[in-house]
Amino acid sequence: MIAENLLEIKDLSVDYAGGNKLFGKATPFRALKNINLALEKGKTLGIVGESGCGKSTLAKTIIRLLEPTSGQIIFEGTDITKLRGASLKNYRRQIAMIFQDPADSLNPKMKIEKILAEPLEIHGVKNREGRVRELMGLVGLPEAFLERYPHELSGGQRQRVGIARALALEPKLVICDEPVSALDLSIQSQIINLLLTLQNKLGLSFIFISHDLRLVRHFSDRIAVLYNGECVEDGPAETVYRAPQHAYTKKLLADRMPL
Repeated sequence: MIAENLLEIKDLSVDYAGGNKLFGKATPFRALKNINLALEKGKTLGIVGESGCGKSTLAKTIIRLLEPTSGQIIFEGTDITKLRGASLKNYRRQIAMIFQDPADSLNPKMKIEKILAEPLEIHGVKNREGRVRELMGLVGLPEAFLERYPHELSGGQRQRVGIARALALEPKLVICDEPVSALDLSIQSQIINLLLTLQNKLGLSFIFISHDLRLVRHFSDRIAVLYNGECVEDGPAETVYRAPQHAYTKKLLADRMPL
């Protein structure tokens, strides 16, 4: 049986205006250079690389916070780079993002109940109260926490709220941008296990962005390595880990986790 791709990225390039000046004129900086990647339904694609390699730019382009300079992003057979208006809003409902530090992504002035209900209100979802309580159950938090503010929760609990909010509209793809790097090691494993449980239960597809190669290896089905805006290696997670082909991948492995 041939695997079905949820997402295909074809020859994607992204320029930032401004960049370096040459002869007194600002020249664009190319943050992503002809990226080609694919994500199967129900699977996880790990994106690794050091700061500035283009990981966050890729994530922002997939969710259409940034416009690509060239190339295509195919989601369930549709090139989403051409979507506008209601079609774009519908696409964004199917994509969610979990951020690095939940303290930065959760409104400190809102109670947890309001934080979870907000995306439901924006998209006109009915029975919001029931959905909010369902979300708390999915991420293993007591309903009593709905009356608390983010600062009244621990870091791990706040990240569970962030995950619940990401799942509010039943997305098909969740982009995890360094989702555990701000947490203690003991809490990291709990959050990763929660994500794996949710993936199996809900059939989610993940893009998992991290600089931690050990984490990416165990969480991902495939790994793509970015370096200076280019994808220098892409393959099954265990193959990239055990038999890296590119010098940069070998360096990352040697620096962070000796073979």
